[in-house]
Amino acid sequence: MTSPSTSAATPGGDYRHELYPYSGPDEFVQGTAGFIQEALDGGEAVVVAVSQEKASLLRAAIRRDDAVRYVDTTEVAHHPGRLIGAWQRWITEQASDGRPVRGIGESPWDKVRSRAEADELRYHEWLLNMAFAQGPAWWLLCPYDIAHEQAALPQMARCHPEMRTDGRTAACEDYDPRVPYAFTPFTAPCDPYDEFPYASGDLPALRDKIAACAAEHGLAGRRLRELHLAATEVATNSIRHGGGQGVLRTWGEEDRLVCEFRDAGHLDNPLAGRTMPSPGQSGGRGLWLVHQLCDLVEIRSAPDEGTTVRLHTHLPG
Repeated sequence: MTSPSTSAATPGGDYRHELYPYSGPDEFVQGTAGFIQEALDGGEAVVVAVSQEKASLLRAAIRRDDAVRYVDTTEVAHHPGRLIGAWQRWITEQASDGRPVRGIGESPWDKVRSRAEADELRYHEWLLNMAFAQGPAWWLLCPYDIAHEQAALPQMARCHPEMRTDGRTAACEDYDPRVPYAFTPFTAPCDPYDEFPYASGDLPALRDKIAACAAEHGLAGRRLRELHLAATEVATNSIRHGGGQGVLRTWGEEDRLVCEFRDAGHLDNPLAGRTMPSPGQSGGRGLWLVHQLCDLVEIRSAPDEGTTVRLHTHLPG
């Protein structure tokens, strides 16, 4: 899918999103500790979402632990579709006393498990601008170790309106408020793959097809049940909103099982499923559930090309 989204991610004056390129532990601490100290000196609250190793470095540099909240990112670090909801929760909790909030969030780039995960993590960085454009007021610093992948720095810069260099913040000239629906088109399915057209009344057969592919790759039990639930939700959306039918493809790829759903519908909200449903919300919870059940969810959609959703489930072992 290559059609650009018509949506723009233009953060409002109350939300700031800043990239901090660094190289090595010393530069990481220098830039992030300075950012935290600025916040503490101004009476602001701080949320830090980094690896345990990086958190230890910051704890040693910033002694006022009572004023800095270190959050456990174990459950969401490798799940880009869950990260915006996690930040919504962390910021709401930290801002409960009315103080301004700063955050530091570093994705686990050194432990990315696939190209698809890397693409979704970059896309998440851009979607943050859209998710928080209307508030609440906070400031997010995103450290990025250029020693990991210098070539990807321009892609990261496209996602951040500001950049920090030598302790100073300036507008990021490479920031692009309009980007394609996602950064890269899908790769071709791994061969061989199974294909199954579906329509109303075919959901039991669709689940059987997924179970058969899962059995070939050793996926069973709770994880298969979760995949069945997610697949049913996506296929139901195809039937209701994608022209009444769709096509399922299933295959094994490296260490994961992939289920792909194609239909003729158009999903015009890039944030669908990524933000927390409100308590009184009557609809729109389906894709949120799908993100919670699968290890990775990829969506490409354009008015003239339809919608493709890929569900990734990691295989045992």
